[in-house]
Amino acid sequence: MLMFLIFAGFLFYNSKQAEKQQALQAYADSVAAVEQARRDSIYFAEHPYDSVAVQSEAPDIRQEAVRPVYKDTLLQEASQAEGTIVTLSNSKLVLQINSKGAQPWSAMLKDYNNYGGSPLYLFREGKSEMGYKIYTGEYINTKDFNFEIEVATPTSVVLSLPFKGGGRIRQEYVLHEDSYIVENTLTFVDMDGVIPKNVSVFDMDWNVIMPRMEKGFKNESQYSKIDYMYPGEKKPSEISGRGKGGAKRIDNKLEWFSFQQQFFSAIMRSEDNFSSGELSLAFLPENNEEHELMSCGAAMRFDVKREARPTYKNEFYFGPNHFQTLKSFDHKYEKIIPLGGWLVGWFTRFVIIPLFNFLHNTLNIANFGIIILLMTIFIKLVVLPFAFKSYSSSASMQALKPEIDKINEKYPKQEDAMKKQQATMDLYKRAGISPMGGCLPMLLQFPILWAMFRFFPASIELRQQRFLWAEDLSAYDSILDFGVNVPLLGDHISLFALLMAVSMFFYSKITTAGQTSGNDPNSKMMRAMSIYMMPIMMFFICNNLSSGLSYYYLLSNLITMLETWIIKKWFVKPEAIMARLKASEGKKVVKSKWQQRLEEAQKMQQQALKEQQKKRR
Repeated sequence: MLMFLIFAGFLFYNSKQAEKQQALQAYADSVAAVEQARRDSIYFAEHPYDSVAVQSEAPDIRQEAVRPVYKDTLLQEASQAEGTIVTLSNSKLVLQINSKGAQPWSAMLKDYNNYGGSPLYLFREGKSEMGYKIYTGEYINTKDFNFEIEVATPTSVVLSLPFKGGGRIRQEYVLHEDSYIVENTLTFVDMDGVIPKNVSVFDMDWNVIMPRMEKGFKNESQYSKIDYMYPGEKKPSEISGRGKGGAKRIDNKLEWFSFQQQFFSAIMRSEDNFSSGELSLAFLPENNEEHELMSCGAAMRFDVKREARPTYKNEFYFGPNHFQTLKSFDHKYEKIIPLGGWLVGWFTRFVIIPLFNFLHNTLNIANFGIIILLMTIFIKLVVLPFAFKSYSSSASMQALKPEIDKINEKYPKQEDAMKKQQATMDLYKRAGISPMGGCLPMLLQFPILWAMFRFFPASIELRQQRFLWAEDLSAYDSILDFGVNVPLLGDHISLFALLMAVSMFFYSKITTAGQTSGNDPNSKMMRAMSIYMMPIMMFFICNNLSSGLSYYYLLSNLITMLETWIIKKWFVKPEAIMARLKASEGKKVVKSKWQQRLEEAQKMQQQALKEQQKKRR
């Protein structure tokens, strides 16, 4: 009950903190807007020739926005020209490039759809803005200029921005066939006389608003984040996972970064590495009208190359977070998939994923519910040697329940707890049972349980796969929608989560059936927690998670109950245990070192309690 109250209090505290953070952010944004307006007014007062005022016809409306005036007449013309949309397409991706800024404009994946069936866009028209900022005698941002289209094919485009003094900024995009990779080459052509020699860096800003693509906002936002990779590192760092916004300034070189939705990512990698940068992420409200998920920002810095024709090769990945696909590029892109720490991640990468691929790709099993069933059976068979020790130890202890009841009757008082414990340990010893025999095997199974907990919500293979009543195994399976959000529970009830909790309840009832707590209130509390509170807590936890995960836990509980019943019926012989007990009567029990240390600790504890009672008197 305390665990439940702490959990509820933690969620309540977090919601209040989020409200305070939003209020502070709104205040900070308003202060920044006022400060920016003040600086703009000072700048344009000192540089009247750099702006063209646009007056509104309505007399009660203030002066509106300004449009920069550039000294370079070619730049001035390019800033006023309208952009043209160029479409690149292959079997997997449709990428639109806007000549205004020579920037990615939209990215649609052909093989996937949003929840509900609409086309899946990583970002839509007008929701991506990219520009390079550099000093060319005046500060410019390439997003403000319309580039000339030099060459355009169905899979490539070359665009350029000319300068009056000679030279041009050239952008090339190449989309390879049957690939999610887009090669981008930025070249400064004959720009020695345009870019001053004392300019050593230039910047790139890329801001993207990614839409919602999945059924459940909570689950989608929890697994969406920004990742960034330092050169030579084994795995990327991340910002703002689990639905929280944040920002990170990076003063070291970066190889790549990714705007990662739960199942899809936009990744940018620089062949020469970014010299530094700043990344930011903000999640949008769940009920926003445009159905948008998050706003991502990257401000990257490049070092200016002192070459005759400086070239910067970049690579974009617009595609799914599919482990084998990402791994094939050999840039550690697959590390963005949250598969757990080194032990859990190792088990997932080298056992679960190969097993999943074997069942789906090699055996051509199309039903993912059947695949999860076969995976569960296989894993249970693999860990059966470890589980057998645990289950048989538990069943053997249940066979001794009548003898344990006699001990509880003999030592009913609380002050006789140590005697009762010693008698119980002697009983186990004479029966040839180790009460700790089942603990280590169970601990060995925890990494497997955690690996499955991480695998199912991150597995794109389960996305939009139907099974029984579940329409999407990667999201929750709702059988009852409330229409309102209930704290801790959500706005629905997931049937697989409910069945999992029920199976957990019966499993706990079976495993604790032979246990007796006597007059020990701690044992009674632990038994009640195991039977009632844990299934309830697991239901609340899994109600909003992947239905495939709840289905796996349901199968695991059912198979475990079956294994326990088989072991208890055919492998544990109560008569043999009682025969050992009878044969050991009157014989001296050799205590193990662990039991001796335990009894010594209990004696010291009892002596300390007696001394405390004397002081109180």
